Amino acid sequence: MAAPKSQFTCNACGAASPRWLGKCPACGAWNSLEETVLNPAQGIVGKNRLSGQHQALAGASEVATLADIKAEDVARTPTGIGELDRVLGGGVVDGGVTLIGGDPGIGKSTLLLQALDALQLQGLQTLYVTGEESAAQVALRSRRLGLEGSQVRVLAEIQLEKILATLQAEQPQVAVIDSIQTVYSDALSSAPGSVAQVRECAAHLTRFAKASGTAVVLVGHVTKDGQLAGPRVLEHIVDTVLYFEGDTHSAYRLIRAFKNRFGAVNEMGVFAMTEKGLKGVSNPSAIFLSTHGEPVPGSCVLVTLEGSRPLLVEIQALVDGAGPSPRRLSVGLERDRLAMLLAVLHRHGGVASGDQDVFVNAVGGVRISEPAADLAVLLAITSSLRGKALPKGFFAFGEVGLAGEVRPAPRGQERLKEAAKLGFSVAIVPKANMPKKPGKEFEGLTIHAVERVEQAMELVRQLQ
Repeated sequence: MAAPKSQFTCNACGAASPRWLGKCPACGAWNSLEETVLNPAQGIVGKNRLSGQHQALAGASEVATLADIKAEDVARTPTGIGELDRVLGGGVVDGGVTLIGGDPGIGKSTLLLQALDALQLQGLQTLYVTGEESAAQVALRSRRLGLEGSQVRVLAEIQLEKILATLQAEQPQVAVIDSIQTVYSDALSSAPGSVAQVRECAAHLTRFAKASGTAVVLVGHVTKDGQLAGPRVLEHIVDTVLYFEGDTHSAYRLIRAFKNRFGAVNEMGVFAMTEKGLKGVSNPSAIFLSTHGEPVPGSCVLVTLEGSRPLLVEIQALVDGAGPSPRRLSVGLERDRLAMLLAVLHRHGGVASGDQDVFVNAVGGVRISEPAADLAVLLAITSSLRGKALPKGFFAFGEVGLAGEVRPAPRGQERLKEAAKLGFSVAIVPKANMPKKPGKEFEGLTIHAVERVEQAMELVRQLQ
């Protein structure tokens, strides 16, 4: 009997190599190749093998003209948790596969157990497969969450074949696998959590979801860099990828969609961790706004967009005397963009800060990547440098170019409506975002339109 052969597989992209290499030749990751034992007698590695949903779809249809194909919106089932439904695009989809990752203890299992209980109360058949805890531990968590008398079915199992047999017998409409890194298949000799096991198990579960119409949710571990552990192909197999974020010392958690075949990406849901589990936050802007009794220098409110939701975030800046080498530090914003904005402020705004330390922070731990934050950052820096606070109820948004122009931000009307709804009264916005016919939704809001940085600086001097 021939000895089983082995190959080395990259845990970042899934590429295979016949020998170990320090650097993956496909994706360039260092120290990412892991040894995988292959057993040809069981037919695990076939050159013509189809995996995952591709095998389920192979030969399923004939060639058709695009215009003749009947297209219908996918049916969704709301989970009953509003913030989760927002990120999913309205609810779970029959046959959809969702991958959710996050740091240990962030609340993934808690949220999914709450969602399954809410779906079960709607009359859906649900199944919770736990590979990291016993059934008694899951029951204990449900008691702590106040889910008394929950009828959610629970299976404590890590063997893929037994899980698939249970799924075939139970025929649930929604199933959770917690977590995919603990599941293993007898057809592979590698350990649970290895690249081959994670890829193979995810492919089989995806194939089952597509064939049966069961909505499957996979829980994934994350690496120290915050990325989902396992081969990169895992994110391509599933339909939706969600990331759970948040500081374990904070009561708030953020969940973001980075991929969604059935909805919009870059959506964000906000939760608060309570004694009874995770509760949706209906007004997340309150988290990112500091509660100053009176306006303070160096603070400017920005209206940013997270997916389809406008959020009000406070941008704080501190400009202080520096030594021979001034520092430029930003938290929640791009550092290179901060250096560019300081150069624009000097050249076109007439405000020099080359000999000063400049620190910029987005309150609440939110990360802002859109350029519409430029104008608010410049105004916060100017306010701190002069030691004069911006008016109470003031906010701004707009992209700033290298020529000193203020460019419009997308969906400016929605940003203005959100700020007016929360009681803000003074705004500086790009001229193209100025409402043509201000209605009742802008009542009490004074909007100043600008085209260049110089105009914004002059307006701020008059308002101060």
